[in-house]
Amino acid sequence: MTDRAAAGDRPVRRVVVVGGGSAGWIAACRLAAGARRTGGDVAVTLVESRNVPTIGVGEGTWPTMRNTLAKIGITETDFIRSCDAAFKQGARFVGWTDGTPGDAYYHPLNPPAGATEIDMAPHWLHGREAGAGDFADWVDYQAMLCDAGLAPKSIVMSEYAGHANYAYHLDAGKFATLLRHHGVGVLGVEHVLGDVATPRMTDHGDIAALELADGRVVEGDFFVDCTGFAALLIGDVYEVPFRRCGDVLFADRAMALQLPYESEDDAITCHTVATAQDAGWIWDIGLWTRRGIGHVYSSAHISDDAAEAALRRYAGPGADALNVRRITIDAGHRTRFWQNNCVAVGLSAGFIEPLEASALMLIETSMDAIADRLPRTRAAMDVMARKFNATFTHHWMRIIEFLKLHYVLTRRTDTEFWRDNVAAASIPDGLRERLELWRHHSPGPQDFDHAREVFSWPSYQYILHGMGFASAYPRVDPASPDAATAQRFAARNARAKDELRARAPRHRDVLRAIREHGLQRV
Repeated sequence: MTDRAAAGDRPVRRVVVVGGGSAGWIAACRLAAGARRTGGDVAVTLVESRNVPTIGVGEGTWPTMRNTLAKIGITETDFIRSCDAAFKQGARFVGWTDGTPGDAYYHPLNPPAGATEIDMAPHWLHGREAGAGDFADWVDYQAMLCDAGLAPKSIVMSEYAGHANYAYHLDAGKFATLLRHHGVGVLGVEHVLGDVATPRMTDHGDIAALELADGRVVEGDFFVDCTGFAALLIGDVYEVPFRRCGDVLFADRAMALQLPYESEDDAITCHTVATAQDAGWIWDIGLWTRRGIGHVYSSAHISDDAAEAALRRYAGPGADALNVRRITIDAGHRTRFWQNNCVAVGLSAGFIEPLEASALMLIETSMDAIADRLPRTRAAMDVMARKFNATFTHHWMRIIEFLKLHYVLTRRTDTEFWRDNVAAASIPDGLRERLELWRHHSPGPQDFDHAREVFSWPSYQYILHGMGFASAYPRVDPASPDAATAQRFAARNARAKDELRARAPRHRDVLRAIREHGLQRV
């Protein structure tokens, strides 16, 4: 038997995650919890440097986080208490369409009413003259909950259940700490503090072990690179090229600050607010004790000083004495994510601006593909690697296109940044083709190559119709059965809004009750 054949038969029993932060600890916890659930004989070690700070500003999530927390065994009560978490029910985009007063629309997390039975979009378009209102408001009740500051669940509901779909806003630093304590104390992850000095390689190009700066050696069969922008394994060891997308997404800088509430009873916004600026946009998210506010911008269109002035102007006088954290964005992703016995997850795989909370979602999606189907042998790893690379190359391309959609639909011409964003050369071919298709029919599942998209057709509908995309859908016959079905769903949505407006609790009140009393466990 050759050395390579023997390596192929080698079982995967030691998994080493390199790097901490949210990416590293989500990876370690998912792997350890998966091994425990299946009874597999897999040990998980996380190697973390004392000297490398985490980025720690990814504070928005997608609803997938509820599944992630449940899979690794963290209760929603503990999560909310430990991470100063609040509920997120979507995003409100202010000033993206034309920049005039009142320019705003929602991307809620609920799908449109009747999504599995009928496409509501053509009926909404033909009903606007009769007072159908905003698309998100006509097809769903979540925009009303956000406007009214009402929570997606009540204290009497069980953990991870709600009367509306929801995600979270969280303190990223506290989240990593919670994951570390849970991973080590409950799931048995071995935590090694040390700096990686030299990888030890096998003859056929795998990583066999990591030699640390102090001489210790950490052996493994499978390595997860969560070393952030440094990309110590996927970049330095394997030299996998990085594919930049700055010609499509122009934002290459971000700065963030943390603004305390003036009062312990201040309202907590239950959606992300994304407000367009001259050369980018500002995020504003509410946590239990503070707001996280950040400016994402293009340094080719505005200076750092002017960007900071815009951020402080938005935040108000209360931010005058606060420090601003600065981040450089090298927008793009690896051409491959899994090489030999190493896979990159998190910032080592790639990074683009945090619009639509894509960063944490990609970490979760990556670990969903890895943890529940961890290769049993080295040979099986190659099969998984090919599938993983193809899938995540597709995901990254689609995410870049989806984020670009927010910019390319603008009618703003007031600054060079917005004019440049609609230039034909900056629009990916796939997005351009779909926009032409969607002039004639609303986005649907048949318009996508993969059955599981990270952003599915309802998300595209909310952005397109929220921004007033010019369309020429076939005329709807108001006497048709479909029209009657659409009106029935719209009426049902109107009733749901009335009922929830009357009984849904205030967002801060529910968070306070959870912190004091906890949620029910099923």
